[in-house]
Formats: sequence, C-alpha cells, structure tokens
Amino acid sequence: MKVHPIDFETTGAFTPFFLDYIRQNKSLIPFYNYFPGIDAFNQQIELKRSFPLTHRKILVNCLNNQYKDLSIPDLVNENISSLANEKTFTVTTGHQLNIFTGPLYFIYKIITVINTCKKLAEIYPEYRFVPVYWMASEDHDYDEIKSFRLYGKKYTWQTTQQGAVGRFSTADLQSLLAEVPGDIRIFKEAYTRHKKLSDAVRHYVNALFGEYGLVVVDGDDGDLKKIFTPVISADLFGNSVKKAVDATNAKLVQAGYKPQVFCREINLFYLEGNVRSRIEKRGDGYVVVDTPLTFTKTQLEKLLAESPEKFSPNVCLRPLYQEMVLPNLAYVGGPAEVVYWLQFKDMFNAFNIPFPVLLPRNFALVINSVLYRKFLKTGIDYTDLFKEKTALLNQTAIRFAADKIQLNGEKDAIARHFNAIKQHAAQLDKALEPMVAAETKRALKSLEKIEQKMLRSEKRRQADRLRQVEELKDALFPNGGLQERTDNFLNFYQTDPQFIHKLVKNFNPFDFRFNVLVEND
Repeated sequence: MKVHPIDFETTGAFTPFFLDYIRQNKSLIPFYNYFPGIDAFNQQIELKRSFPLTHRKILVNCLNNQYKDLSIPDLVNENISSLANEKTFTVTTGHQLNIFTGPLYFIYKIITVINTCKKLAEIYPEYRFVPVYWMASEDHDYDEIKSFRLYGKKYTWQTTQQGAVGRFSTADLQSLLAEVPGDIRIFKEAYTRHKKLSDAVRHYVNALFGEYGLVVVDGDDGDLKKIFTPVISADLFGNSVKKAVDATNAKLVQAGYKPQVFCREINLFYLEGNVRSRIEKRGDGYVVVDTPLTFTKTQLEKLLAESPEKFSPNVCLRPLYQEMVLPNLAYVGGPAEVVYWLQFKDMFNAFNIPFPVLLPRNFALVINSVLYRKFLKTGIDYTDLFKEKTALLNQTAIRFAADKIQLNGEKDAIARHFNAIKQHAAQLDKALEPMVAAETKRALKSLEKIEQKMLRSEKRRQADRLRQVEELKDALFPNGGLQERTDNFLNFYQTDPQFIHKLVKNFNPFDFRFNVLVEND
C-alpha cells in the first residue's frame, strides 16, 4: 500500500469553516488554545496536569467494571491501570454505535487516535498516552446506526426498540447476521455473546484494535456521571451552558462563520429504561418531554444527588462530560466535529476545564488492486478522481483527443474582430453598438455549439476509456459521495486481514491532507 496525499482544497469535499481551521486562519484562533502540532502537546500536558487523582481512580474502577466480562490483551489492561497514574493521558475519539462499525471513517478515527499516541510516546517518553474510543452509547438516533454498505449492498438492522441505542438488545440482530456475506466471525461473536449493544461494540472494537491498547469508554455509567453532577446542576438550574455557547456563537457569526449547533435552556435528557427524552422547565417545575414525568426543583435536585445516571448530556454537553472524566489531551474528529467543538471554548472556560487540542482525523480513499489497474488504463491523475463526474469525463475526452476540440483561440480571435468592428461602427453611429454586441454574442454561441458537438464526437471516439473512468468514479465514490462516508471496512478487510495494520502503518495523524491509498502501487 502506498500513500498519495492530496490537499484538502483539491478534493472539494470540505467546508470553508473546516479549511480555515486547517489553515490556522487568524479569525479562528480565539476559539481554541493550541493548533494540533506535535509541539503543542507539551503545553496541553501542563494544562491537564490539574486532572484530579480522585477522578482517575473512579475512571479506572469504572473501566475495570465495564471490561469485567471481556478477555482483553495485556496492553489494554496495562493502559487501563495506568490511567490512575498522574503521568498518563488520553487521546480520544467518539462515535456512534453503528452496526458492523458503519462507514470506513470510524476505522480512520480510531487509527488516528492510536497513531497520535504512538507519536506522542516517541516525543514525550516520560509520559504514557492511552488511545480511547468514547462510545456514544446514550444517543437515541437509531436511524443513524442501523445500516452499513458492503459490496454495493445496504444491510439494515430492523428493530422497534427505542431510547439510548447502547441499551438496545442484540437479539433481533441475529437474522441480519445470516444475510451478511464473507467472514464476519468477530461480529457474530460480539452480537451473540452480548445481550446489550454497547457491550457488543466494546467486544468487536477490542477484537479489532485491542492489540494497539485501545480503551473503550462507555459514558452511560452512574459513577462517571457523579463527576459530572456540578455541570448537570448548573445546566438544569442556571442555564450556564446556553449562556456560554451563545456568547461563542455570537463571536463566530461576527467573524463570518455559521455555528453548527445551538444549545437549549436545558441540554439534558432524562434517561431510564428505554426512555431518553428532553428535560424542559415549565413554569416553576420540570417535565420530561413526551412522557407523563414531572418534577419540582427539589425533586430534581434529589434525583440528581441519588441517581446521576438518569441524566444524559446532549451534543453541547457531551464534550464537557468527556473532558471531565478523562485525563484527555486531544479530541480526534471529522470536519463537522472539529467545527462544532470550536463553539465550546467559552463553555469550557466557564467550568474551568482545559479545552482539548482539536485534531482532525485521517481521511482516505482506498483503491484496491483491481481498481488500480483500471485507474492506470484511464490515464487520469489521483486529483482528477475528486472532480464532478461530467466535468471529469469532459476533461478526459479533451486531454486525450487526437485533435484540438476546444475553440478558445478562435473565440478570442472572433471577440477581437468584433470589438474592432464595434469601435469602427461606434464612430459612425453610437446606436450600432448594441447590434454589434448582439452579433458578437451570437457568433460566440455558435462556436460553443460547434465545440459541444466536437466534444460529443470525441467522447464517442473515446467510449471505452470514458466508460472505464465512469466505472472507476462510481466504484470509488458510491452515490457520488466520498468512499469513507459510505462503504464499510469489510469491503477490504475480508480479502486482506492486514488492512487495519496497513492503515496504522501508513497514516500520519499530523499530516493534514487527504490520503489516496493504493494497493500494488
């Protein structure tokens, strides 16, 4: 496997907001502490030294409990134990509990975390760095986790369950297991051995990445929530989070950026059984939306003191929760995640929690050996692959045309001639200028029609080449989107069990470019 890096701008797949962060645009500097260069971590370690030892002990106990029914590699066990030590820090990514891992970029996020820890260990050998996957087990958006795409076919988990997906039963996943082709032993074992989805996800993530010491954290944990109770209280009774994030959003708008998320007055859900519903203040009391549950302020304070696990953070509060329970240095995320984390710095400051380094995950397009041979036949470049299909086909036809089919020179010549005629006509009668302009436009339009017909003729002549280009584009960009956002890693892992190892070897977490990964290059 060989890497061909491409600048993000060239792909046309990223927003100006994200690209400005990568470029370290001055207008975004106030919204984070340190840009993710390797040297920034020395300063971030100093910031995170304040992480309480009591929190470390709670974290280790929770992780030992969460892993108690799972056989784990020695490195994972060592990493969990090391989190009690003040010289151990984490690098974290979070993701939903997609079935069969979901799209490829889930794999890329975790590998970025693993490789970041490796790089940090080389530069700062006096510390230990633990890669962490934070399961979004409390999310209740089943539609976002229920499907994955393998060999061009979409597989969907049909269930009527509701609430936090991490608590879903895996029982009705069994019928889907019989439909999925190829070697899926890891997933069969995970989904059959564990009754709860979050436990099954921990199992298969450990099977895939345990050898690298990856630690899986489930935030749906009462003891971890106890650490978070001051923020829960501040949000419930003081609306502190909304005030802080709204202030940041106003600054972003002033700087020319559009915020991605907006906080509510209360940014918490009530979580119990199969219920995860928003908490709202109504009058002097509180209600759980779409349920008959109501609370007085006193009752809610009592519930928080006795059962903090019944409070679940939304997208605005989850980053703060994560950073309060982990000795974390950096958060690894995709473009949308990096952008919305930039909205939270004032919130972190308000609660005196160090804001993490925001590290973009690795991005990749994988070209297997079959498609690579087809790619070589087309004669196009790696950067060409990211162009819109029609534009790519037209460009390819023009590039390999036997004769010139673009009439730019002729258009320029005609424009010059007509301009001379217009000047001459204007000397005779100014009223002639519009007529000459109209004739100029008509002549240029005629040339464009001729050019289009020549292009169509050339495309017929190059039908074989263009068919290969189109097939290549469709295979590498399913449904017109990036491969990593659609295809599942099993597309490659089933034929190459070393696929993950190769990604680990070839990804550089501090090279902020898009990777084209080519087999047999």
